[in-house]
Amino acid sequence: MPTYRLHYFPESGNSYKLALMLTLCGQTFEPVWTDFGGGITRTAEWRRTVNEMGEIPVLEEDGVRLTQTAPILLKLARQFGQFGGETEQEQFELLRWLFWDNHKLTGYMASYRFMRTFIPSGDPAVLKYYRKRLDDYLGILETHLQQSAFAIGARPSIADISMMAYLHYPGDETGYDFAVSHPAISAWLGRMAALPGWKSAYDLLPGKRLTHYAK
Repeated sequence: MPTYRLHYFPESGNSYKLALMLTLCGQTFEPVWTDFGGGITRTAEWRRTVNEMGEIPVLEEDGVRLTQTAPILLKLARQFGQFGGETEQEQFELLRWLFWDNHKLTGYMASYRFMRTFIPSGDPAVLKYYRKRLDDYLGILETHLQQSAFAIGARPSIADISMMAYLHYPGDETGYDFAVSHPAISAWLGRMAALPGWKSAYDLLPGKRLTHYAK
């Protein structure tokens, strides 16, 4: 079996996506905490030696560095035969929700949560803009999950792993109480948390935490 090292920081939902996928597939990984808050990923040395794109996470598989979460999830799904699409239609739906998540849901929730919670004085106008876009995207997901147990049907896929990552963090970070505002999303998060082997990001990813500024 391959050996894995995961470069991460605990607040990174994208790091959590890979940690959770590996865990649900019965794999272990060596955790490599990265000082994102200290700016290490913006240094020329880190980009030269770890990831030229300057981003976390980075997954090493038998020493080969892999970057960008979505293609890594697709690779792992094929490799372990789990959480992928079994038919051409399922594969299309998986990609549809996975790409939507990366472009819309994860992109805006990650930015909103980071500005709201992990910097001392987020711009109120920017936060308002992010929140408005997020409310729209969460409404789309809420409507979908009122009709479907998971993203592509009756069973979970990497699209679910991708979409739930940033949404599962505590409400004092995301600024949402999904049980109240989006009950279908809340129920779906519960179904994901009931999967055998599931753990939250802060249980899977140890290490120094970012300073929490949200009130």
